[in-house]
Amino acid sequence: MSTGDPRWSTAGNVTSRPTVRRVLLYGVVVALFLLCWAVLGRVFSTGFGLQTTVLAALFAAIPLLVVIPTYLWIDRYEAEPNRYLAFAFLWGALCATVGALFLNTFFSIALVLLGEGQEQADLLGATVSAPIVEEGLKGLGILLIVLVRRRQFDGIVDGIVYAGMVGAGFAFTENILYLGRMYAEYGTQGLTALFLLRCVMGPFAHPLFTSMTGIGLGVAVSLVRTRGTKVLAGLAGYLAAVGLHALWNLSASTGNLLGLYVLVQVPIFLGYVATLVWARTREGRQIRLYLSQYADAGWLGHQEVAMLGSLPARRNARTWARATGGAPALASMKAFQDAASDLALLRSRIVRGVAEPQAQTRERELLDSLVAHRAAFTGTAAFARR
Repeated sequence: MSTGDPRWSTAGNVTSRPTVRRVLLYGVVVALFLLCWAVLGRVFSTGFGLQTTVLAALFAAIPLLVVIPTYLWIDRYEAEPNRYLAFAFLWGALCATVGALFLNTFFSIALVLLGEGQEQADLLGATVSAPIVEEGLKGLGILLIVLVRRRQFDGIVDGIVYAGMVGAGFAFTENILYLGRMYAEYGTQGLTALFLLRCVMGPFAHPLFTSMTGIGLGVAVSLVRTRGTKVLAGLAGYLAAVGLHALWNLSASTGNLLGLYVLVQVPIFLGYVATLVWARTREGRQIRLYLSQYADAGWLGHQEVAMLGSLPARRNARTWARATGGAPALASMKAFQDAASDLALLRSRIVRGVAEPQAQTRERELLDSLVAHRAAFTGTAAFARR
């Protein structure tokens, strides 16, 4: 094939999902987000005003510069569509936050009316109500993606990524609320102290908690067969999220935050980091393992499987495609890689007997896309070495 005028495949990228959505579904989502945004705007404006809100938002955004790229780094083999990542973030930042604000306030008022002192009500709210309510609302966002857009949820890595985005959104809005209140009451000194506590010491706190729910749902989708065990896997993940959240809040309420942070929270976070690395590595192994079956059947070459199971090799292939044929070639290479990743993860679920309905039809769609885009590159010596 001539590299000066390559005829790159114009086939669509079937992993990018249909763009036509039900107008009603979009309308409900947009209306819900706008309603929650209006509620939060009212809370911020009456609580401490526009200037303080903007200042708090700037400080609250700083952890996102680390947290969001971390989850995008994990999501490299089979990247999720931006619209679903945005939905997850906005669900956490708007819907889960507003719901938690009302439910936690109701719980606190109910305890006071039942005769509990305000101090005891605040402690129970932080260690009982907040973990149960907030993790339930955040987890609901992930569950909605599983139920409504099942194809977008392939397993544990997807669960972690969506949970991380929901948790990041929730933490962002919650940090605005707490930082704004602290600045309004104690000025710059109070803002700095709380920023160090929430945004420096614990930027991954909410994403970490909610990732337990994401892992549970990922296990339910990709590793277990019966409906009962799927429910148990999701419930176990949620309870783990509640437990970690309660432990974190209890640490902050005991007056020995620093000691418990070093002895308990830091080891938990290091274990979480190890889990993230393991999950990403495991996904690469799965891609190599299950694509090898298609290579044995003649759909792919084994050198191509090696490329598709290595992130550096995938980057090299995309660089080569861009240099060879510009944007059209790059798009075709990305579509080829995306289809291969989805195909491998789908095959893993088929082999385990946990694939979604119509899995065979989806497998055929992915194979057709793989063949169409692969045809643009086969026979090119440089491609064979990717």
